[in-house]
Amino acid sequence: MNKDRFGQMIFGEDDLMDMVMRGEDLATKREILVDETVDIERAIHLLDQIPRFAAIKQHGDTIVKFDELNQQNWHMPQEYKDLDIAQHILDLCEGEAEIQRVGEELLLYQERDMFELLKYLKYLVDVMRENRVIWGVGRGSSVASFILFKLGVHRINSLHYKLEISEFLR
Repeated sequence: MNKDRFGQMIFGEDDLMDMVMRGEDLATKREILVDETVDIERAIHLLDQIPRFAAIKQHGDTIVKFDELNQQNWHMPQEYKDLDIAQHILDLCEGEAEIQRVGEELLLYQERDMFELLKYLKYLVDVMRENRVIWGVGRGSSVASFILFKLGVHRINSLHYKLEISEFLR
């Protein structure tokens, strides 16, 4: 954040994001001056995508209750909420071995009620690709999930390296 020659605050894109993440409602601000590096269209799109998290006090006294309530509300566009994630992942498969592994993993994800998480991960990867964000090749037990590999969450082909899904979904 800088000041112009008249002493007015000039905000960059990072400043705007910081304000939103601190819970400030930018819509109530009369006027916000931004520097020339801010792509206004992109900033508006990004601001619309940021979830507004409620305070723990509004949802009870425990973090567990807060987590339960917030985990039911995945902040993603409707097209991702409506996506048949199982079919989408199956469509990404090449060959019988991949279909077999994905089918096995999908049953495990379904048992754990994790399809909304998979939809959100698809959305997250799409947004990162769209905005040319670089993320790691994969780490920890997540690389044992072939589904996460097919979605692009990581780049480790668990079929190739014979990694068992049980290493991930314990």
